[in-house]
Amino acid sequence: MRTLIAIPVYNESKTLRAVIERVLEHAGNVLVVDDGSTDDSAALLGTLPVDVIRHCVNRGYGRSLIDAFRFAASEKYDWVITMDSDEQHEPERLPEFFEAIARNDADIVSGSRYLRTPTDAALALAPGDRRRINGLITEEINALLAPRLGTRLTDSFCGFKAHRVVATTKLDLSEDGYAFPMQLWARAAAHGLRVREIPVDLIYNDPNRTFGEALDNPETRLRHYRDVLHREIAKSAERVCSARPEEASGACREAGLSEPAGRRTRKISRVDAPDRS
Repeated sequence: MRTLIAIPVYNESKTLRAVIERVLEHAGNVLVVDDGSTDDSAALLGTLPVDVIRHCVNRGYGRSLIDAFRFAASEKYDWVITMDSDEQHEPERLPEFFEAIARNDADIVSGSRYLRTPTDAALALAPGDRRRINGLITEEINALLAPRLGTRLTDSFCGFKAHRVVATTKLDLSEDGYAFPMQLWARAAAHGLRVREIPVDLIYNDPNRTFGEALDNPETRLRHYRDVLHREIAKSAERVCSARPEEASGACREAGLSEPAGRRTRKISRVDAPDRS
């Protein structure tokens, strides 16, 4: 079983070396996707025993992960574990992902910062708008896709994940930006991938970190995530809900997705989920 650790990087020179050195204590195969960094990240990577893909310009978080999946497929890896380089994902949790992979009962093993109760100190540092949006989107995904995912998610945005390469390659992922998880979950459901969550710690070292331009506005960001999620569900409607129409879930029927495309007239409804912040 060959597993690759893939780390997207954008201007992370302050933490990059320390994170990679900690990762190398647990894994021998590491790929860093430098997404057009303008700091010293590129120079640092040249001194470390890792594979590197470098984007000449910033192409987005999703594009970095997509390139990592393609690299893993071309190099015949079985699994890719994605994690960030800003010290919000602890390399010491990697053995727990290896154990989950070894159980061989999932195609995506997703870290969750809410499977166990976070400490008061961690919650105090977590930006309220991010927690609120995560809660709303997670409830919406559960209402529409949980039966196909085989679980109810507790954290739809955590980037600390293990992905079975042969399964992920089938998804033909293309979402370049921060809405990448919306496409991932919708297409994972459409293809019937098995999903499991394992607990990871809630860590926010930089609560003032920005998303860039319009997405820095929380409501704009929420609308964008919802637009991508519902667009992807609509594209996958036949696969998600029509393979066995007699067993289509109530959530799919409520979303107007259980009928054949030629007869479907309703638009996808949006679930008003409670604010969990």
